[in-house]
Amino acid sequence: MPIPVLKRTTTPPVEGPTPPQKVYWGRTYVSVTGRNGEGEEIPLTDFSNSLWPGIIMLPGATGLDAAPLEHHADDSPNLDGGDYRDSKVVAREVMIPVHLHGIDRPTIKRMKSRLRSSLTPKKGFCVLKFVEGDGVPRYLRCYYKSGMEGSESQDDAGFTWQKYGLQFTAYDPYFYSDDVQVAQWEFGDVEAFLDTSQALFPIRLNAGRLADDLVTIENPGDVEAWPRWELEGPIKAFDFIGPEGHSFGIEAPIDGSDIVPAGRTLTIDTRPKFKTLRDDEGTNYWPDLKANPQLWPIPDGDSECTVSITPGAPSARVRLTFQPRYEGY
Repeated sequence: MPIPVLKRTTTPPVEGPTPPQKVYWGRTYVSVTGRNGEGEEIPLTDFSNSLWPGIIMLPGATGLDAAPLEHHADDSPNLDGGDYRDSKVVAREVMIPVHLHGIDRPTIKRMKSRLRSSLTPKKGFCVLKFVEGDGVPRYLRCYYKSGMEGSESQDDAGFTWQKYGLQFTAYDPYFYSDDVQVAQWEFGDVEAFLDTSQALFPIRLNAGRLADDLVTIENPGDVEAWPRWELEGPIKAFDFIGPEGHSFGIEAPIDGSDIVPAGRTLTIDTRPKFKTLRDDEGTNYWPDLKANPQLWPIPDGDSECTVSITPGAPSARVRLTFQPRYEGY
């Protein structure tokens, strides 16, 4: 009887998940600029060596991530707890510890004077600038509050150096970017109504009325953004409807004239504390708006709005810009 031969079978190895690869990421650049952001930019992370005079940001900064919240609730006199009503983002408090290092006593005195003069709120707000390894800047507008009162203790100061904990208050708690999103509508009588062969921005549309035309807008920020609309005449009427149904616009005059004449540009600024409709000659268009106007924001992510324009001629143009806002840098 033949002896059976046992064959060894090999199971192919199971491939595991690919380990993540490290991404090179440079150090974060930080600077502060006073005088409403128009003064001297003072770097806080460009310290060259242990001998050269400079200002360096120390570990321990606070208030640079999520924006602070304030909750509102209704309390019941007969029941435990309360009922949540809503939340509001409030002013952001930021603390940045810094070390001032000089090569001699006159150097450190000049640095302290330079920093005090740049940050004083009497000369305007400060702009804290953060640039991560991807090279994309973020800006936070804030006011110096305290921290430079000074201490001559052994741990806080020396003959040629000084430590401060700079305290700032950002009443607008969001970070802004240089990346201003733009969409543009041009009216040409020889073009297709909506040219889909090119990218969404800028959009080119033909002459005539844009009746209930849905447009997708991408807001890369963390929260809603407030747009600015620029309408170059001649334009007879317009209507903008936001993603949640809020709208504003101006109806065409009965006599058929242009609400925005040729050669004039109407700017609609929807930002809070601005909320203006003025042309390049200062004419106020607010009284001409339809009843109950709501100058709506653009939500974060992708959303659809309705653009309805009646141009008076092919030379009319509509431009949309907005600046994304972020909760952290």
